[in-house]
Amino acid sequence: MSRTRSAGLIAGSVVIVLLVGLLAFLLGRNVGLERAAPPIEELTIQRIELPQPGLIRLNLVNGGIDPVTVSQLMIDDAIWAFDIQPDPTIGRLGRATIEIPYPWVEGEAHEIVLVSSTGVTFDAEIEVATETPQATGGWFWRLGLLGFYIGVVPVALGLATYPFLRGLGSRGIDFLLALTVGLLVFLAIDTLTEALELASDVPEAFQTSILVWIVTLATVLGLLALTGRRRARSGTLSPLAIATLIAFGIGLHNLGEGLAVGAALATGAVGLGTFLVVGFTLHNITEGIGIAAPLLRGEPRISHFAGLALLAGGPAILGTWIGGFVFSPFWGALALAVGTGAILQVVYEVGRLVTRPETGGVGLWRGEVLAGAAVGVLVMYATALVVPA
Repeated sequence: MSRTRSAGLIAGSVVIVLLVGLLAFLLGRNVGLERAAPPIEELTIQRIELPQPGLIRLNLVNGGIDPVTVSQLMIDDAIWAFDIQPDPTIGRLGRATIEIPYPWVEGEAHEIVLVSSTGVTFDAEIEVATETPQATGGWFWRLGLLGFYIGVVPVALGLATYPFLRGLGSRGIDFLLALTVGLLVFLAIDTLTEALELASDVPEAFQTSILVWIVTLATVLGLLALTGRRRARSGTLSPLAIATLIAFGIGLHNLGEGLAVGAALATGAVGLGTFLVVGFTLHNITEGIGIAAPLLRGEPRISHFAGLALLAGGPAILGTWIGGFVFSPFWGALALAVGTGAILQVVYEVGRLVTRPETGGVGLWRGEVLAGAAVGVLVMYATALVVPA
């Protein structure tokens, strides 16, 4: 057996060495790579900052296969001087920062066009010019407080309906559990859509859209494995454990909501930020009710409610900080992908409560279950209408 294993390792090593040698030969000799057309240039302006009056800063990344040399810059159809660091020529997956001494006007729109050495243009627009907030204590505190208002407070209000919900009978509890499934299905689709939208803002070389699907699937499978082990030890998940899973999934979704609010306010879109705050607050009150539903079959304590409200709503605080200061579409998309996977796993766990596996899943087709799931989706859709696209 040891000889067979050694022979297999040697054979595998030889194959790997030959493969590496072949790739090195092909790349070194440019076999089949002679260019008959102009280079394909791709440059993404990932973030525009206005750190002070009279200054514009652009953060660039080259997502193409060829280097890009920025040779000219225009603002509002006028050629303008600029400084680019570390170098005007940006290699594949390289990054650069451009600073432009330009007298931008508060509240007005400005159009920026970068021109490469080959004449290819890359456009960007400042929709509403306003000074980018700096990382001061006051702005940090205001963003955190806003995240608390849109995350923790409405979830806590939703959880506060627990005493009223407690008076419902078994059919009422099943209705609420099904409503939670409807809420979560809507949230999962919404979160995945947001992740893919963010992925579209990342250079294609990073394959972020594919990573979103992979991370979502990996999260679902990983959480199913963890809960499966726990169920194998104890036989079933407790109502508090299921509520915790729901709060965790919703918390990752609220991280994305915080990102949206923080980024909107940082770019001066105060009106958009206000609508987002109102819409997300309504969303999260409903989500709090969804977290409370599994607890109707248990005996939770006040500390449990406080912890669940913080777990579900607290990430909104972190999201507003990230969105307001250091937002990255790549990492934002992956964070939302994790949230999507977590929510889908919770849908499975709550669905087990509703369908009652001991009946062979017949409970899924009861009137209160179907009505609850439909109401859950409709409620989330109605509150989503408050949030602008």
